[in-house]
Amino acid sequence: MEALNHIQLLAVLALPVVLAITVHEAAHGWVANRLGDKTAWMLGRVTFNPLRHIDLVGTILVPAATFLLAGFLFGWAKPVPVNPRQLHHPRRDMALVAAAGPGANLLMGLAWGILIQVGILIWDLSEWVALPLVYMGAAGVLINVFLMVLNLVPLLPLDGGRVLNALLPPRLAYYYSRLEHYGLFILLALLLSGLLSKLLLPLVIGAVGLLPGAGVVRELFFL
Repeated sequence: MEALNHIQLLAVLALPVVLAITVHEAAHGWVANRLGDKTAWMLGRVTFNPLRHIDLVGTILVPAATFLLAGFLFGWAKPVPVNPRQLHHPRRDMALVAAAGPGANLLMGLAWGILIQVGILIWDLSEWVALPLVYMGAAGVLINVFLMVLNLVPLLPLDGGRVLNALLPPRLAYYYSRLEHYGLFILLALLLSGLLSKLLLPLVIGAVGLLPGAGVVRELFFL
């Protein structure tokens, strides 16, 4: 997206970022509610209203700062509360609740990819309408795939860590869960060292290649 300045790029990214985070968190709450835990439902977190999920620091200030200063997006939303004791099958259901977030991002990536295809189809009819669809669709695909892959890293408190914790034998799961206090620091260290991008980029590129509009995403973001 070389043709866009920072303000234009932020405008293109804003809606995909907000939706990616909002639907991701709502999916956790929705699945938890279906599996017996109504905590998120009662707290109003099973909603597509972004204001219920946005954290001022993690969702707005940190992503804006990292994007403007370093050229990448990093942030977080308010985690959806889940009470494992209320789930029908706590260990299995916690894995399903955790997997719901990345699963929602995969579906959104597919939807944004279809939007790219729509933009291409109507390009000759109205470039002014098609261009924003293509740019925003490409941003939506990349953001959702990146968020999906990042959250599947088997490190607590990420979703992948919670899935792994649910799959481990109880004794190992207990010791593994004690590492959660250090998870964010490990993630930040990997991010700042550049190892995280080296680990995730091949996975992101591979996942993008499976979605509609993959060629456009690669061209615009130089993947």
